[in-house]
Amino acid sequence: MSTLRTIHDVPVLICDPEGEAICGERDVLDLVGNAAYQGAQWVVIPAGRLDETFFRLRTRVAGEIIQKFVNYRVGVVVLGDISRHLASSSALRDFVRECNRGRQTWFLADAEELHERLKG
Repeated sequence: MSTLRTIHDVPVLICDPEGEAICGERDVLDLVGNAAYQGAQWVVIPAGRLDETFFRLRTRVAGEIIQKFVNYRVGVVVLGDISRHLASSSALRDFVRECNRGRQTWFLADAEELHERLKG
């Protein structure tokens, strides 16, 4: 389940924190399709909805998922605390830092940070 909201004039599809784990291409294609259908420019995925393999970069799950959003020109936000994953992987810390510098994929701690990012 997901909800379309407008934040600072930006349509954002927010995934429900409860639900099946998002763990692959099929799950992402459903999200991207739903976002496109509803006119969303961004999709917000609660960190807890992502399968554990997403946070282990060697599995390539994160790259595959993010690439789908890039291909369809829909921004993606991973929202929530991922500190335990960051603590155990310098590669993931570097990946998150690079993503947060861009305009396509963000890893944000909370809704307040999301509102700030979408402001400008």
